[in-house]
Amino acid sequence: MGSRGSAVGDRGTAVVIGGGLAGCLAAWALHGVAERVVVVERDRYPEGTDFRPGVPQAKHGHLLLEAGQRTLDELLPGALGELLAAGATRVPLSGGLRWLTAAGWLAPYESALAVLTCSRPLIDRLVLDRVRTAPNIEFRTATEVTGLLGDGHAVTGVQVSGRGRDRDGEESGEISAELVVDAAGRATHAAKWLSVLGAPAAPRERVDAGVSYATRFYHRPADADPGSALYLQSHAPEQGRFGVLLPVEGDRWIVGMGGMRGFEPSMQAEEFEKQLGLLRDPGIAEAITGAKPTGPARGFVPGPSVWRHYERSAPHGFLALGDASCTFNPVYGQGMTVAALGARALRNAVGKHGDLGHAAVRETRDAIAAATRNPWQMAAGEDVRFPGTIGGPSGLQVRVQQRMLDRVLARAVTDARVAAAFHQVAAMVEPPTLLFRPSVLGPVLFGG
Repeated sequence: MGSRGSAVGDRGTAVVIGGGLAGCLAAWALHGVAERVVVVERDRYPEGTDFRPGVPQAKHGHLLLEAGQRTLDELLPGALGELLAAGATRVPLSGGLRWLTAAGWLAPYESALAVLTCSRPLIDRLVLDRVRTAPNIEFRTATEVTGLLGDGHAVTGVQVSGRGRDRDGEESGEISAELVVDAAGRATHAAKWLSVLGAPAAPRERVDAGVSYATRFYHRPADADPGSALYLQSHAPEQGRFGVLLPVEGDRWIVGMGGMRGFEPSMQAEEFEKQLGLLRDPGIAEAITGAKPTGPARGFVPGPSVWRHYERSAPHGFLALGDASCTFNPVYGQGMTVAALGARALRNAVGKHGDLGHAAVRETRDAIAAATRNPWQMAAGEDVRFPGTIGGPSGLQVRVQQRMLDRVLARAVTDARVAAAFHQVAAMVEPPTLLFRPSVLGPVLFGG
């Protein structure tokens, strides 16, 4: 099913495991350098904009943060405009998104920052359609990767097997490659496959807050503001429930609620609206009063957050991107943005070196780790506030981080400057060090 006709490091074949958002962005990042990019996807794609089994989280709320929007539009010029034309909404972080933090409602101010809200199938479909226009990207659908080729020092391809009657190509075989990118998401088996090759296990960090959530779509009333949203954050440790109301295409709302371990929502559909009344504010429950649901409520348990440090130990010819690299607690809305940042890092590295070789892969791994570090530390630091959380960071550094964030949020409910700085960090357009600049730190520590 493929031949290895060129040496490691040239512009030969790249294989991407998984054809979801991260996988498609990875394929696009590679297509300008690799002679051939093969995307191996377990599912058959739906004909239109619809859900598919391989993305169970797609039926729940998704956000593309400001940094993610900018990165997506850089990778796929015009993509943001196409999403907006298809019904996605840019909800301003101030004035559009009403955010109830642990300290209270954030102070309003004028801002160009926004979150992009739409259903997950809409963004997946737009990216897929764009990626399919590249003549050197081929998709093997209804096909799954069953293992890696190579040894403990270098990955040289993948083993594949067809799934079902409508598989593409042969039933099983091998695809040789200069580079293998794992973008298989939370269900990745790469750690096991690398172990079989004799590669050392990648160090990993694991935080399990026991999060679970339930989601329901509603027809948005005609008199409702299509550009507004609500986020009711949890308040550790006594209130582990959270809720969100987001506008999505088709004149709909997506309404979600969830909780950390000990605050799990019931997955029974008849309990959905009743549980909205248990949130810290009645805003979401009041908003959907009289709104007609488009279907039943659905539950989802994403599992623990895991950061796999492949930058420290992975063999040549292999890297991981998106959830295959780091799975975040989805309540913080970071996943798609970090995946886009990882794809941009991959594009920049292979473009800089002009090949798929060791230097480009090492540079990409380091850049993915750098893009992951801040959102991981922020999310993990919040998760460990809840007594039911298993694992995660501890010690003085975490306590200082938590105390600092508490002070920032306490000030941000009345001070627009501090609220703006917090939004910039949350949107991932600025690092957390922004909060330590005198213009922010002064009001946080001393008021005024």
